[in-house]
Amino acid sequence: DAESVKTESQAGEEPLQYLSELSIEQLEILTRDTRDAVSILNAETEMLEKFHNRLDPKDLVPPPTTDAGLSTLDFSQMRTRRRSKSRGQIPERLLSLTVDQKCELVQKELEESKEESQRNEEMAEKDLQSLKATVEEAEFRSTDIKKSKYEFERDIGKAAISIKKGAGVSPDKVIRYMEEKMRAKDSLVDKLRLKNASLKVQKKKMRMQVKQKEEMGEVLHEVDFQQLKIENAQFLERIDERNQDLLQLKLTAGDTLLVLNHFKKKLNTTMTESTHLDKEIFMRKDMLQRIELEALLVEQDREKAERLNKKLRKQLHDYRVPEVFKYIQEKTDQEDLEKSIRVWERKVEIAELSLKTHRRTWEQLKASSQIQLYGQQQGML
Repeated sequence: DAESVKTESQAGEEPLQYLSELSIEQLEILTRDTRDAVSILNAETEMLEKFHNRLDPKDLVPPPTTDAGLSTLDFSQMRTRRRSKSRGQIPERLLSLTVDQKCELVQKELEESKEESQRNEEMAEKDLQSLKATVEEAEFRSTDIKKSKYEFERDIGKAAISIKKGAGVSPDKVIRYMEEKMRAKDSLVDKLRLKNASLKVQKKKMRMQVKQKEEMGEVLHEVDFQQLKIENAQFLERIDERNQDLLQLKLTAGDTLLVLNHFKKKLNTTMTESTHLDKEIFMRKDMLQRIELEALLVEQDREKAERLNKKLRKQLHDYRVPEVFKYIQEKTDQEDLEKSIRVWERKVEIAELSLKTHRRTWEQLKASSQIQLYGQQQGML
């Protein structure tokens, strides 16, 4: 052991002495080359580990060693020959692979990589088909949601907007609308459930047929599988085309429905305007009748006013201004008459006063006579 330690120390001092003699540029080149070599060795080691992990336990049994087998060791022996540096006195050529072994390993790894790539392609194809189906379902659901939104705005939204006009959204109407939608969804779910059940039955039948063919020896070959894959791809392309056509038809139907609803809305607006115009025409006709009646009354008043105007014009035409002397005389007579009226009014007032005095005297006399008469009657009794 002491000799081995001494040998190792001497072997370790020799590279250090060799490295100390190199320049910085040479050390950089050596470091870069060493890194490249380490990268290559890491790749080879990773490949060898993958290959070793895929080996069966039976392949790990070491074959009988011979002189020629020292240069062509089995992969399992190469993995099991791990010794410490202190005991590793095996030559370097025994720890490396031969060219044939490397070619075999690379070939098997290449085949495995191809198989893995094929599996990845199949999985990617499945994922792609699944994503396409998901996208189609999302587009269908988006179209369905837009349709439901439009129907809700058409049936319920207008009533909600008309709140400003005095109307309102009836809760019963909203509940009935939601119940109808739920019944439609339940009906669709039942249809899909029946379709799913029929597809499951069909799938079970297909599996039974495949199992019967396998039992009868009718096993499909690789060519048949390739043919089936090609046909399946063709059918998938056709299905994709049909789905695209169906989606386009759905979009066209949606656009047509939007246009139809637009024209329905326009028709409703036109009908409302027509009703409003009919009412306005009726009001205008009624107003026209009243105006005609008023015009007739005004015409009658005009005729009356015209007759009166003619009469007044005639009177004005026939009117003659009296002479000045006559006017003065008549004015004097008027003043004399007014004075006479005032005199007579004064006389009437005096006569009324005397009448009142005489009446008062008469009443007194009448009362006294009645008292005397009453006294005489009492005396006679």
